[in-house]
Amino acid sequence: MKFSYTPIYTYYRKIKDKIIFYPSVFSISGVLFAFLMMYLENRGISRYLIDNVPILVVNNGDTALTILSACITGLISMMVFSFSMVMVLLSQASSNYSPRLLPGLISDRNHQIILGIYLYSILYCIFILFSIQPTGDKYQIPGFSVLLGILFTVGCIYAFIYFIHNISESIQITYILDKTFLSAKYTLNKLLEHEGEVRSSFPEIEKWFEYCTDKTGYFQDFSTDYLLSFCKEKEVMMQILPVKGMFVLQGIPVFKCSKELTEDEVKDILARFHFSRAELVSENYVLAFKQITEVIVKAMSPGINDPGTALNAIDYLTKLLQLRMLKADETFISDDNINYIKVRSVKFDELLYNVMAAIRTYCKQDIIVVQKLGTMFYFLKSQEAKSEDFFKVLDREAERMLEDAEAVLDNRTDLEVLTRIAKKLNLN
Repeated sequence: MKFSYTPIYTYYRKIKDKIIFYPSVFSISGVLFAFLMMYLENRGISRYLIDNVPILVVNNGDTALTILSACITGLISMMVFSFSMVMVLLSQASSNYSPRLLPGLISDRNHQIILGIYLYSILYCIFILFSIQPTGDKYQIPGFSVLLGILFTVGCIYAFIYFIHNISESIQITYILDKTFLSAKYTLNKLLEHEGEVRSSFPEIEKWFEYCTDKTGYFQDFSTDYLLSFCKEKEVMMQILPVKGMFVLQGIPVFKCSKELTEDEVKDILARFHFSRAELVSENYVLAFKQITEVIVKAMSPGINDPGTALNAIDYLTKLLQLRMLKADETFISDDNINYIKVRSVKFDELLYNVMAAIRTYCKQDIIVVQKLGTMFYFLKSQEAKSEDFFKVLDREAERMLEDAEAVLDNRTDLEVLTRIAKKLNLN
């Protein structure tokens, strides 16, 4: 059986996207490596290098202290500056685009790893500094360890140059949109790969037994392998009640089962549900639609007034909707052609309505954006879909968009453009 959720793995999932996770791992590694080098110094590694390759070893105590002190001071300054740049990025993304983008930016591993490299080098240099004896002879000075501290500092300088390059890209809306799109695309493609033919043969669940959670948070995922094995072993069927990404309160039913379960069985199952205090696109593709929609709405607000960003975001939204049309509204987890688990998901009509309701409200007065949305609907109607009902949903939302735009636009040329869009979409 594949790996399933355990308390340790669940805790790891919660902390791995925190901005402090990788810096903490690197910090511990730096301290451990410093102690390892102290041990090797006591075993005579610097003595061997002085006798064979003296050019690689710093053999003066005062020089070693000065070099390491300068390295520590410079590294701390670089780390403070880098951390300040991350805060500027988060502040600008929150004020100009959408606060929902912050969890994804905070979880950027490049920024975390670079901060971790700084901490690794700083802590290594500090502990090596303590082991230097300024009045000792050349064989008592950890010369090779000092050389490694210098090399780590040089590596940090190159990491800082890369950080400046990366942060200058990360602050651009096109980079943020592309990152959000790629994350949601990966999640959707993974769902499509595991989605077989949808079979509607699933019994009514009205009289099934409900079980509630004792946790509060955003429902992110559950252990598919464990629940499937449990259902097969106990010969039961389940339905997962909350939609992924939904905020679940303590005491809310989270699943139903066709048979009554023992307290221990319920506890084991609930332990396989993953709840989080933050929302991530990698966990829930629907969040990508919310983020891109909010970027469009924020760009069209009077305070920002950036139609170009809105047009770019609509391109990404179009591609995501195309992928979503390939996914069925109902999801089943089955084995041997038997559906054991039914998973609730956001239906296509609900998803498109929530997206277009916000966009219609703030973009209906801009004919250029309305034209772009018309192109989006025209493209989507020419694509494949899991259900023919999806095309009816597209027509319905296109009609609502044109109706709202017609109500606020007075220019005759603009109204003629709306008429051409309606004819192109074959709307009455």
